[in-house]
Amino acid sequence: MRLLVDADACPVIELCVRAAAQRGVETLLVCDTSHNVEGMGARTLVVEKGADSADLALANAVRPGDVAVTQDYGLAAMCLARGAKVLRQDGLRYSADNIDALLLARHTARKIRRGGGRLRGPKKRTAAEDQAFLRALEETLDER
Repeated sequence: MRLLVDADACPVIELCVRAAAQRGVETLLVCDTSHNVEGMGARTLVVEKGADSADLALANAVRPGDVAVTQDYGLAAMCLARGAKVLRQDGLRYSADNIDALLLARHTARKIRRGGGRLRGPKKRTAAEDQAFLRALEETLDER
């Protein structure tokens, strides 16, 4: 088992690295050249900047039994298809039971924005969300 983190704009990198290190789990941070996450105490894979380049690199690297952390529903679906356990940065565990609805919501939001509509951005991250994520990550890493 390894922990792979979609590190482009990820607010929980330090929590991921610390939880994995405490359990002896290898961590791979995947980002593009516009983000600097090296030196976080984990191996870093930096790919060229481009549309979804880091996401595709992570999807290609993930193996059955790995744990992936991402807020991107498309990447989550690819990781699930490859047999990984996948968490969102608020602790939600993606699964076959919820990924279709999440992808549909993403598609609907994109259609609204393309039509000129506006949607609210995410709320400011809270300490409670960090704790919920950490609990979910620790439980998932302990499932080995």
